[in-house]
Amino acid sequence: MVTGGGTGGHVYPTLTTVRTLQDVLAERGAAPAEVLWIGAAGSLEERVAGEAGIAFRSVATGKLRRAGNPLRMITWANIRDAFRVPLGAVQALGIVRSARPDVVVGFGGYVAVPVSVAAWLSRRPLMVHEQTVRLGLANRMLVRLAARTALSSESSLQLLPPRVGGRAEVTGNPVRPELFQGEADKARKALDLAGFDAAKPTVYVTGGAQGAKQINALVTQLLPWLLERANVIHQCGAADLERQRQAAGELSAELARRYHVTPYVGAEMPDVYALADLVISRSGAGTIAEITGLGKAAVLIPLASSAGGEQAHNARFLEERGAARALVGPLAADDLREALEPLLADPAARGEMAVQARRQGRPEAARTLAALILDVAGN
Repeated sequence: MVTGGGTGGHVYPTLTTVRTLQDVLAERGAAPAEVLWIGAAGSLEERVAGEAGIAFRSVATGKLRRAGNPLRMITWANIRDAFRVPLGAVQALGIVRSARPDVVVGFGGYVAVPVSVAAWLSRRPLMVHEQTVRLGLANRMLVRLAARTALSSESSLQLLPPRVGGRAEVTGNPVRPELFQGEADKARKALDLAGFDAAKPTVYVTGGAQGAKQINALVTQLLPWLLERANVIHQCGAADLERQRQAAGELSAELARRYHVTPYVGAEMPDVYALADLVISRSGAGTIAEITGLGKAAVLIPLASSAGGEQAHNARFLEERGAARALVGPLAADDLREALEPLLADPAARGEMAVQARRQGRPEAARTLAALILDVAGN
């Protein structure tokens, strides 16, 4: 049984782990695992599980909307969700006791709380996986109940309660294996990048599937300067597509040939990563796992509103190790230009940053995690 969701940072590591687990079992000549995914109704995890052919059941869940001032947390939304938590706990207890799973694996998010507690109450082996450097709110509670805790970073070990540390293992954060199979030439053909200058580095700008207005705005202000020094693939999200196309229309013909704007990068993602010499992006757990697993130089612009400041912590963690540049706090276009200029001008600087990024990566994370799950399950 797997549980976790709410955002792609919880959902896609879950999916990757399930797929890898089945691959590992097939390699061992064993029957495939029966997998049941527990999540919220109408959620991303329900859609992803359905597309992957994974059995899914839903439970009610509540989200705690945090604020710096505790009084601001007293909202109708928080009060309403507080009443949903007991309902979800009862539903989860019924599902766990009916299914009697060999192991329950929680990947974080609020939906993981009732299911993981139900596993503990039902005396089913519980394992928790944390994707970020710092433990999320849900996992800070659940690691105390878990038989094993899987972490994405060595530095997370010191954040665990003393009695939990002995049951923890650093596995890394699962990254879908196809990302490691990209080919730069395929990206050039698929995206029709014939106008790109092979003598210049290629920068991949991304704000995630929906884009990031802050990143889009900063890059747009620098666009002529940036394109004089690099080719740019800009994944801007659907909402900002027209604005970015207008910005492209104001470029000279020469610069426009080196600028490719798209709302979304899908199946071409592995090839885009293979082509990219430098990445400008947010610093969510999934992105960190990808750029370190692949060994990519990066300038990271954390989402200021990320829960518990996790993205800023992720970005600073890599910067302290020479594996990225972190731009935290209020930013102007000049701040981004200052971070980019030495990396665009010096291939050796990009190369050294890529080496340091790769040292932080764990490309075998999914297989390591799958093996640990089987161990906890007694297989």
